[in-house]
Amino acid sequence: MHIDWFSFTPIPSLVGGIILGVAAALYVLLHGRILGISGIVYGLLHPKSGDWNWRLSLVLGLISAPFFAALFFGILPVIEVDAGWAAIIVAGLLVGFGAQYGSGCTSGHGICGLSRLSPRSLVATLSFMTAGFLVVFIIRHLI
Repeated sequence: MHIDWFSFTPIPSLVGGIILGVAAALYVLLHGRILGISGIVYGLLHPKSGDWNWRLSLVLGLISAPFFAALFFGILPVIEVDAGWAAIIVAGLLVGFGAQYGSGCTSGHGICGLSRLSPRSLVATLSFMTAGFLVVFIIRHLI
């Protein structure tokens, strides 16, 4: 087994996790809302009165953060995709279906739901993590 030590980044990963956890906790405490990205984007696509500005601001912040990281800190992400467009489209549709079917996405269940000790989020997180592990194993080792 070959270990890619250049991709092993425990300190930046830990710092990123802490920032994400603090942001999700502050979001719940200050706004009383769950930081589930699929639900936030869904609200943008199906707007309600007075509900659109904060959703758009949050999504624009998520999209613009990498650009500001590159501009101010010189952090340039390395993006490698080992899949064709067909696989990417199918994966995106499956993730969207799963988020709709599971009443939330990985960020809503995995970060916010688990931190609230939600049994439904525990089952959802175990389900999508298990499915992800199985799909990767099948694609990389059996096919």
